[in-house]
Amino acid sequence: MTISPTGSQAELAERHSHVLMRNLGTPLRVFVRGEGSYLWDADGNRYLDLLAGIAVNALGHAHPQVLGAISAQLSTLGQVSNYFATPTQIGLAERLAAMATVNAPERSARVFLCNSGTEANEAGFKLARLTGRPRIIAMEGAFHGRTMGALAITANPAYRAPFEPLPGGVTFVPYGDVDALAAELDETVAAVVIEPIQGENGVVDPGVDFLAKARELTTATGTLLWLDEIQTGIGRCGDWLASTSSGICADIVTLAKGLGNGFPIGACVATGAAAELFGPGAHGSTFGGNPVAAAAGLAVLSIIERDGLLAHVREVGDRFAAAITALNHPLIAQVRGRGLLRGVVLTRPVAPAVAAAALDGGFVINAPRPNVLRIAPPLNVTADQLDGFVAALPGFLDQP
Repeated sequence: MTISPTGSQAELAERHSHVLMRNLGTPLRVFVRGEGSYLWDADGNRYLDLLAGIAVNALGHAHPQVLGAISAQLSTLGQVSNYFATPTQIGLAERLAAMATVNAPERSARVFLCNSGTEANEAGFKLARLTGRPRIIAMEGAFHGRTMGALAITANPAYRAPFEPLPGGVTFVPYGDVDALAAELDETVAAVVIEPIQGENGVVDPGVDFLAKARELTTATGTLLWLDEIQTGIGRCGDWLASTSSGICADIVTLAKGLGNGFPIGACVATGAAAELFGPGAHGSTFGGNPVAAAAGLAVLSIIERDGLLAHVREVGDRFAAAITALNHPLIAQVRGRGLLRGVVLTRPVAPAVAAAALDGGFVINAPRPNVLRIAPPLNVTADQLDGFVAALPGFLDQP
């Protein structure tokens, strides 16, 4: 039985243009198959995937054990509604609660499971509202999602303006500026929401001290510290959470992307007093916490742990950044980020053209900013595969 429509790259792109809404524009390629760190388009061309669905495919494409876990669970039990629970749901919540409290194991934690990162952030927004305080502080350059609550704490005017008025009470301060945060923070602020690294803003890292200072300031005012680890979590930066190295425990941690290896899943983890803010009926999600998504999440966590991928991410990520720096190309200013979330900062705003040249050359990357290339491959990408991209990069840089 044939399920997916077939055709050439050009034919499928033409059909796409007539039937899909135009919110995402014209697709750069139509992909039909993936295996490990590679993708194939409808014309049979192979690409090394160094974007992983924007940090989603933590274990690459068609990982056999993730597929096995999903298939086994779906053949047993697929969906039972939120009136009931399943063992996979409970087991995944236990793993995520432990992950969020690794720097404060005595702290209690509770988990809300959903289907995406923006939904996880909607849950975080609702938790903040339940404190009774009217304000939220977010960061300039932030991206937290496209639903209305998540958009309210996202700083990009181009995303916000068409949908205003958005939920109010949000103040933006410069990312990484402790003094600016302290100046805005008082007992009227329900939560401060921070990405440990701003991926969509060009892989901007404020350093570990910023999160530690934010924790001190929010504790002093009784404000929730909310960390959006949707892109940085699940091993992407070399720890289960990028914030772990700061030595802190947040009140809210939101997760998604790499947790399901392509199967839709998100999670909002609340710790301490924040874990008790939701009562029965306060929030929900029809598909959130379904046993199949939970099985995918458990499989991903188990494989990362079994294969020692956290250490691998740190090792190959640092090696990769050093190799790009060692190119000494005049268009490369620096390499930012941690682990396998890296931003190659260029001296001129030609990143989209470089990303297009790389795609034509068989490498999937993207340009979140005009002067930044983002590299976020599967966590099990090999050093040899990364070396291949490094060797090809000068040619792509010289094309625009």
